[in-house]
Amino acid sequence: YTARRSFGEYKVVGRSVTIAKPRAELFAFWRDFRNLPRFMANLERIEPSGGEPGHATWHIKAANGKTYAVDTRIAREVDGELIAWRSTEDSDIDTEGRVTFEDAPGERGTRVSLIIAYKPKGGILGDTVAKLMRRSPELQGRHDLKRFKMLMETGEIATSARTRADHQHQTEEAR
Repeated sequence: YTARRSFGEYKVVGRSVTIAKPRAELFAFWRDFRNLPRFMANLERIEPSGGEPGHATWHIKAANGKTYAVDTRIAREVDGELIAWRSTEDSDIDTEGRVTFEDAPGERGTRVSLIIAYKPKGGILGDTVAKLMRRSPELQGRHDLKRFKMLMETGEIATSARTRADHQHQTEEAR
């Protein structure tokens, strides 16, 4: 499931995926924000801030090659069900998001839904560049949830990307 829309100056994207793991396990993994860079491609790192629970700085890689610091605070949390966060006024990017966890029908695991609202850096032009560079939050959100599913179900993230070294090795073997 994917949803897209605008709300004023904000772009809103949403995505859901079913993961064959218990809700409590998925919630606990996500709630430790230091885990997020393991499956979120545009997220360089997350640093807890100010000793205050739920306050952290997210370092996000943008399409222009820059990394932006996004100071966030948890806006709402329901144990095992919901984590909502919002950037503060001091942030380089104006964004908010929420992830929900609910039991999937038929005891198939947990349905994880992610909604992100953001003001594109650089307005419409910046949003277009991000899409062209395949770094738009819309595209990344879909891929991030797929990687989260792989990581939680198998313990690793499969990739089809070949490195130059892989290609050279295969060429040498074929000779």
